[in-house]
Amino acid sequence: MPIKIPNDLPATKVLTEENIFVMTETRAMTQDIRPLKILLLNLMPTKIDTETQISRLLSNSALQVELTLIMTKTHQSKNTSKDHLFAFYKYFDDVKTMKFDGMIITGAPVEHLEFEDVEYWQELCDIMEWSKSNVHSTFHICWGAQAGLYYHFGIPKVALGKKMFGVFPHVADYKQSTLFRGFDDVFYVPHSRHSEVRREDVEKVPELKILASSSKAGIYAVSTRHGRQIFITGHSEYDRDTLKKEYFRDKNLGKPIDVPENYFPDNDDTKDPVVTWRSSAALMFANWLNYYVYQATPYDITSINKINH
Repeated sequence: MPIKIPNDLPATKVLTEENIFVMTETRAMTQDIRPLKILLLNLMPTKIDTETQISRLLSNSALQVELTLIMTKTHQSKNTSKDHLFAFYKYFDDVKTMKFDGMIITGAPVEHLEFEDVEYWQELCDIMEWSKSNVHSTFHICWGAQAGLYYHFGIPKVALGKKMFGVFPHVADYKQSTLFRGFDDVFYVPHSRHSEVRREDVEKVPELKILASSSKAGIYAVSTRHGRQIFITGHSEYDRDTLKKEYFRDKNLGKPIDVPENYFPDNDDTKDPVVTWRSSAALMFANWLNYYVYQATPYDITSINKINH
């Protein structure tokens, strides 16, 4: 799916060098088609890395995706330049009168806080409530998934005694899920989190179905019946060296951190990591766009209705 992003967004150069079909705003204006409108709420501190990772996974198919980036107003990013944020990001107030075919809510490094103690929690709640009537399918990632499950269904996050850190094997619990159509019997996903959502809590909610999980990392994918809300606890979007950067950051700060599992060959952090999750990540995002967004969203985007679980 050629992805329509601003001409000067750093992701444009990166993805073009990877031979990914990027459609700049200039070229998109010449095409008489309706693109899929995708909203990305980027809560990660490394915003440029995250927007590039997500753009990569939304690209390279036959349809056009128009990506809009938003950030919170109640928390100002300290790790991304103000020039970049001013040039490429909007606030929720700028888009709340609009409708979107899909929305992605990223993770955030705030797991140590109770949800209500997060600086932008009320703003996030307003956005998640708005998404129920203005977005056809919302895709939540890691802490964003925990926040969504808590806000929409009252499911708590539970602190882990030790960080879930590494790349773990997963299986599809629900074999008929279109989100995992075409997947191998076992597929790998990176995780990097200090908390989890427990299976027994999800199973108490009749509106939710567990789609995939890991014997080590726990629940991975949860969905409402029609896929209007999808919750992903891992980081399929991560680059080859994302876990490596997190590991050495904490190690160099003297924090207690284990070598990420199933990542460095022979658990030797002097060796280059081996990527085992890229193809399944691309397939999952393609399935989401194709089955939950493109085939299900109304052609007249203004007719998107309030969510029906």
